[in-house]
Amino acid sequence: MYRIGIDLGGTNIVAGVVDDNYRIVGLSKCKTNLPRPAQDIIQDMAKITHEAIAAAGLTMDDIACVGVGSPGTCNANTGIVEYSNNLRFENVPLRDMLSDLVGKKVFIENDANAAALGEALAGAAKGAQSCVCITLGTGVGGGIIIDGKIYGGFNFAGAELGHTVIVVDGEPCTCGRYGCWESYASASALIRQTRRAMEQDPESEMWKIAGSLDGVDGRTSFDAMRAGDKSGKQVVDRYIRYIASGLINVINIFQPEILCIGGGICKEGDILLKPLEEQIKKERYSKFSSHQTRLTVAQLGNDAGIIGAACIG
Repeated sequence: MYRIGIDLGGTNIVAGVVDDNYRIVGLSKCKTNLPRPAQDIIQDMAKITHEAIAAAGLTMDDIACVGVGSPGTCNANTGIVEYSNNLRFENVPLRDMLSDLVGKKVFIENDANAAALGEALAGAAKGAQSCVCITLGTGVGGGIIIDGKIYGGFNFAGAELGHTVIVVDGEPCTCGRYGCWESYASASALIRQTRRAMEQDPESEMWKIAGSLDGVDGRTSFDAMRAGDKSGKQVVDRYIRYIASGLINVINIFQPEILCIGGGICKEGDILLKPLEEQIKKERYSKFSSHQTRLTVAQLGNDAGIIGAACIG
């Protein structure tokens, strides 16, 4: 039998048909078009589910169940998205609403948890009994797998690793706290840090690379560093230090077999990974243990959320 995995994001909704070997054999997507009512979004989820099945050359009779990875606090027992600030969902009975539309049993899970499960089943953490997956994107997402199962806490609001504080009374975070890891290690944070450095150094190569403050992206400081720009290197070095601080906290708390990081910033490769590994070796509490957490880059990209969602049931 096949399963449907739906990755419900703030920009796109993607549905995929996943086979028993964790391969995506049919795909469809649409824009989320926020803000709009939950009912409209769920109707689109049903629509692209049918389209993905058709793209795979299958019928609904071939589908065992549907899994959804959604931002926010997703109560797997009740099927309710209790809160998602990105989607503006409050106590939305997503499971039952979608099940009524597609005629199949539906399961829901937090999107970062679903992506972590995908990597554990078919990606960078395949075969590991415990892993933590961190996504460095607009925010900092976290997913925790313990003994092969998703850990979400007793209230399904766990694994919000981006909202652990690394700088007391530091930068404001969208969650209401100050100094969250997300406020320093996300791609959005890197862009802010780059812009500040440009304002302080009018001669920086970053101005030529970005063109303006509005042209800054996650690559700007890295490109400037490669060009020999001092300010660009300072931004990169400090940003990597922020990432490492949170990763070391994760290792010290969970000691997972695999610590997997993803997001566009990971395309920087060894320029990012080597200094991260050095700082982790230097500061981890387990430095004298014969068993050490292995840092690796996510392999599945956007497919991780679809594969993981399909397998949460």
